[in-house]
Amino acid sequence: MISEIRAAFEYTLGGLTWMDEKTKRAAKEKADAIYDMIGFPDFILDTKELDEVYDGFEVSEDSFFQNMLNFYNFSSKLMAEQLRKPPNREQWSMTPQTVNAYYLPNKNEIVFPAGILQAPFYAPTHPKALNFGGIGVVMGHELTHAFDDQGREYDEDGNLRPWWQNSSLEAFKNRTECMVSQYNAYTVNGEKVNGRQTLGENIADNGGLKAAYHAYKSWLQKHGEEKRLPAVGLTNHQLFFVGFAQVWCSVRTPESSHEGLVTDPHSPAKFRVIGTLSNSRDFTEHFNCPKGTLMNPGKYCDVW
Repeated sequence: MISEIRAAFEYTLGGLTWMDEKTKRAAKEKADAIYDMIGFPDFILDTKELDEVYDGFEVSEDSFFQNMLNFYNFSSKLMAEQLRKPPNREQWSMTPQTVNAYYLPNKNEIVFPAGILQAPFYAPTHPKALNFGGIGVVMGHELTHAFDDQGREYDEDGNLRPWWQNSSLEAFKNRTECMVSQYNAYTVNGEKVNGRQTLGENIADNGGLKAAYHAYKSWLQKHGEEKRLPAVGLTNHQLFFVGFAQVWCSVRTPESSHEGLVTDPHSPAKFRVIGTLSNSRDFTEHFNCPKGTLMNPGKYCDVW
């Protein structure tokens, strides 16, 4: 799936009219160089290597507080040992059971722990439409982070250096301003979403959805149409978008929502769905959304 989504992203990249050819070639090289890690690090299945990694980490059977102190001391020591050394691409920044994923710009890598490789994001028995709409969009999201407002500043090797031509950089900034304005207009309990604070994640959400949907269409071209789920009354294309929306179903207290608006780089879950889908021409087409409505405002903020 990662290969298919990477190919879909690069296909879209090749057709961009606002990016010059030199920057396009550099962007493709960066996309090709993104290193992916899935599930868990290999060393945890090797008892000897596992013991070596955690050598010096003492665990107490009856003191949680002491265990936390030991853990923080052990982690600090590990970080100190890495100073002045090249970044280790094989080192994970999340535990395998974490239901999350991430992109690291200084290593140009995307990581998907085992915890997120389950329903509703992914299941081997799910229709491909649901899997591409779930974990597929997550994969596209993390890949797009390599080209968001911050990730774009790093090259294919993870070095912080300028590699964009000025004309493409200006065009990129103009397009992201559209997205800033779009998300600034959303409110939660009377409080505005900060479109600037959430820009990187919004770019990744929008780019990830587009890459995953194009990858799903490519899969259909190779393998043919899937059987439709009975009783739900949805086409498989519609199911893709419902699968994407479903993973963000959530409930928050007003206090938690306020904290998120102030501190979280992600938009509230509701607007991660509404904002992204209302920018998708494919969504509006498959759900026949009338122009000028909430889900088809007629103006699309499009970066990747």
